[in-house]
Amino acid sequence: MKILVAVDGSSNSLLAVRHVLQLLHEGLRADIVLATVQEPTYVYEMILAPDAGVMERLTGAVGSRALADAEALLKQSDVPYTRDIGSGETAPALLAIAKQQGCSQIVLGARGLGAVQGVLLGSVSQRVLRESTVPVTVVKEGAAF
Repeated sequence: MKILVAVDGSSNSLLAVRHVLQLLHEGLRADIVLATVQEPTYVYEMILAPDAGVMERLTGAVGSRALADAEALLKQSDVPYTRDIGSGETAPALLAIAKQQGCSQIVLGARGLGAVQGVLLGSVSQRVLRESTVPVTVVKEGAAF
């Protein structure tokens, strides 16, 4: 089993990491893929950057910051993992990473929006749930580990 754990640096995404750590502690055997997605590059950023390598390094640096706390939790628990930093619209990029990495499960934190806000604003977790071809676990705020 390979689990994609989506993180964005928020406390809710760290709940997803803690959930997976709990499952591993209880005996689940799985490979972990930490994934984050960075917003698309804007035209003016591409114009100001001296070359494409600068943009790639910038995206990687921002992605690494988003992964830092999640990586610390996994390292502290001696859990091996791989990491993947995507770019673009979050839900489709996460689904693409999961497919590319051969993940059989996706775990992500809920943003905590109410029903009306979720409908009006859209939601990464809702879209991943709707479009994923593999099981998805959404860890909500208040979950105890």
